[in-house]
Amino acid sequence: MKETTMNNLLNFPNPVNEYAARTVAFMVLVLSIMTLIFNSPWLSAILLYGFLARVLTGPKLSPMGLLSTKIIVPYLIKKEKLVPGPPKRFAQLIGLIFSTAIFVSIAIYQINVLANTLLIILSIFAFLESILGFCAGCLVFKYLMKFKLIPDSICESCNNFQTT
Repeated sequence: MKETTMNNLLNFPNPVNEYAARTVAFMVLVLSIMTLIFNSPWLSAILLYGFLARVLTGPKLSPMGLLSTKIIVPYLIKKEKLVPGPPKRFAQLIGLIFSTAIFVSIAIYQINVLANTLLIILSIFAFLESILGFCAGCLVFKYLMKFKLIPDSICESCNNFQTT
């Protein structure tokens, strides 16, 4: 029973509601800009935690993910567009790498130029996802599958969806 509960916790949803992903991206955009403005190690830690939680569990342990999937999308947006989960998880992994570098730059080494540059890049990609619906990580995932660097078994459903 305990193992099943842990496996359920660590499963990333597949498929994912595109509107929930875009809502989370908007929250990441706002948090990234706030982190940039205030140069805050605490805000960078929240950013890092969010990406780590979403990579490991999808929205289950992510405050942004939970707010998006449980409140904003069902009660305010009220739309559903299902897309494959693995490309979205890959995009979250890229965000985790960026947010780790941002946190280390701000909180440990105080390299503000590096942190600010990474925050601007992260903000641009969060803007593209949230406002324009373009997921750069999903596009990279698509090409990694095309070049057989990610096996088809990772995302069999990706062949049935247009990944953007």
